[in-house]
Amino acid sequence: MELTPYTLLCSALKARILGDPAPSPVEPATFADGLAAMKIIDAQVHIWTKTVTAPSGLHRKVAAFTAEDCLKEMDEAGVDAALIHPPAGWDPDANAYAVESAARYPDRYAVMGQFPLRDPQNRKLIHGWRDQPGMMGLRWAFLSPEQQVWLHDGSLDWLWLAAEQEGLPIAMMGGLFLPKFREIAERHPGLKLILDHCGLNRHGQDAEAFIHLDELVALAKLPNVAVKATGAPH
Repeated sequence: MELTPYTLLCSALKARILGDPAPSPVEPATFADGLAAMKIIDAQVHIWTKTVTAPSGLHRKVAAFTAEDCLKEMDEAGVDAALIHPPAGWDPDANAYAVESAARYPDRYAVMGQFPLRDPQNRKLIHGWRDQPGMMGLRWAFLSPEQQVWLHDGSLDWLWLAAEQEGLPIAMMGGLFLPKFREIAERHPGLKLILDHCGLNRHGQDAEAFIHLDELVALAKLPNVAVKATGAPH
């Protein structure tokens, strides 16, 4: 099994953002000299069973990509386990399917889940969120301008506090709103925040993808912020 810089970083990232996870029952691969190889964890995958709307961006344009489809590709690539990020934007049942898949394959999958934020009744879901099979935390992309308004108008102030109190990490596409991302991290030092896709400019290529690099590097001062080395700029 080839250990590339990417795969090494993915494995280290899981330990950083989720604390010290319990050992997986999967036996690690070994080298010829008997030394155990580091497990390879893909820090973000999407699986879904239907598409209410077309998958966004450069995501594969297929009607379904199941847990078994993903496992097949993981096995071919030598990936031991993966962290599911439910794509509720095109499959509204993706979160439930992710939890179901983690329960079915507990040594291969864990979940960064989500729920509709605009329904006040869902606020009570925060308490005990980690009791679900494979559940590690929360993730919302906040891609659209309409959703990003919620970050600024106080609509989500309850979320940061509740997640901080429950010890739930939250992943976001913070590269779209780095100043606000930093503000949230500084205001809630006990809240673990994860910056998706290296905080890159998702609409840029080459040098254009790194136009926010100085702001990104400055976040290294905050011990409650982790950067997820996944995805790639368009």
